[in-house]
Amino acid sequence: MTRHGLASTERRDPIGYAVTALNRLAQSDLLDRLGVRKQTEQAVYTATRSGFRAITAGGRTFSRAGRAAEPGTRPSPARTSGVFDLTPTEDEQMLVDVVTELADEVLRPAAAEADETCAVPEAVQKAALEVGLPILGVPESLGGIAEERSAMAGTLVAEALARGDMGLAVGLLAPGSVATALGLWGTDAQQQTYLPAFTGDDVAAAAVALAEPRVLFDVLSPATTAERTADGFRLNGVKSGVPRGDAAELFVVGAQLEGRPVLFLVESGAAGLSVVADPSMGVRAAGLARLELTDVTVPADAVLGSTDGTTYTECVRLARLAWCALAVGTGQAVLDYVTPYVKEREAFGEPIAHRQSVAFMVADMAIELQAMRLLTWKAASRAAAGKDFAREVALARNVCAEKGMRIGLDGVQLLGGHGFVKEHPVERWYRDLRAIGLMEGAVLV
Repeated sequence: MTRHGLASTERRDPIGYAVTALNRLAQSDLLDRLGVRKQTEQAVYTATRSGFRAITAGGRTFSRAGRAAEPGTRPSPARTSGVFDLTPTEDEQMLVDVVTELADEVLRPAAAEADETCAVPEAVQKAALEVGLPILGVPESLGGIAEERSAMAGTLVAEALARGDMGLAVGLLAPGSVATALGLWGTDAQQQTYLPAFTGDDVAAAAVALAEPRVLFDVLSPATTAERTADGFRLNGVKSGVPRGDAAELFVVGAQLEGRPVLFLVESGAAGLSVVADPSMGVRAAGLARLELTDVTVPADAVLGSTDGTTYTECVRLARLAWCALAVGTGQAVLDYVTPYVKEREAFGEPIAHRQSVAFMVADMAIELQAMRLLTWKAASRAAAGKDFAREVALARNVCAEKGMRIGLDGVQLLGGHGFVKEHPVERWYRDLRAIGLMEGAVLV
């Protein structure tokens, strides 16, 4: 995998810009001020009890700006040296350290309650905003911090956040994923209209909606349809696995247009758009919902990227890359938890780690996790450099889906009866890891 370094003392790499924003956490007293276990002041739905069905949030009005016919600002591909080096740069390591602190000190303590209520606590949202997560993939010229393609930075952030909790990570990364999509494929008008909502103090909730609740679902052939009208397009269909769908104000929706998959920008206030609670086995803290589109009309300039299917396909691959990173982070959390457990838990007068069957299982988890990480990082580095990464992300997803699920299963097995109860977080991580081979969209890097 190709890495990049600092070109000069005056010019920092994109990770350096990320650290500039994210490192504010280390200088703030945020971690001391946050009461992450307190009930949030904002009312949240508890999908496990009664669920909800409502018209989508429509509180924000996006002011049209920019030139619709002009291409938007694009981050340049990351510089490469051609050297195969897996050692993170100094800035990359700083980025990982800061986000890991956020995951350990804020996400991990809030995870159990968030899983129960199916919502991201307001305090956790504020913490993510303070460290700059929503603008990680936004070009610097548009108010963000990405001078170059940020697929590598996004992968490292997703992995670090997932060590705290995958569900919360998905909920926190969803708005930034839409901002990243706008930065990669948006026109000048789309960027000027929507990106300001992601760069201020009141960041819009948003989500990428690609998955659908149907048998044998193929993400590259969505059942949601788009028909041309005199003024734009009419969308019909159902999307599932939409994070924070009840609060989202902007969606990137995948639909079939004249036989090709296309991305559309849909504002939450559009007539015919409604959201239904869709609680799941795992990733519950993300507040997953179904998005129902019934004759939803959007203007002609709502198309994001090209209409030939290439933009949609790249979006799918970047989303799968993000889910691979989430799998690596959650798998690392499992390994970090069970390793000291098997060394301390005694049976028949000695730690169970002394049993070869246990020791070999932990060793296999570490080996599989490292394979997942290497494949994911290689795909991310190629994506950041603007190279084709279809093969790499396909390999990473296959391994992460299979081995990630195995790591979760072995983690539960190693804890025995403790692995089955909610007193220990491994059962939640096991449920979350099941999503890797199923979820499409929702987040991307």
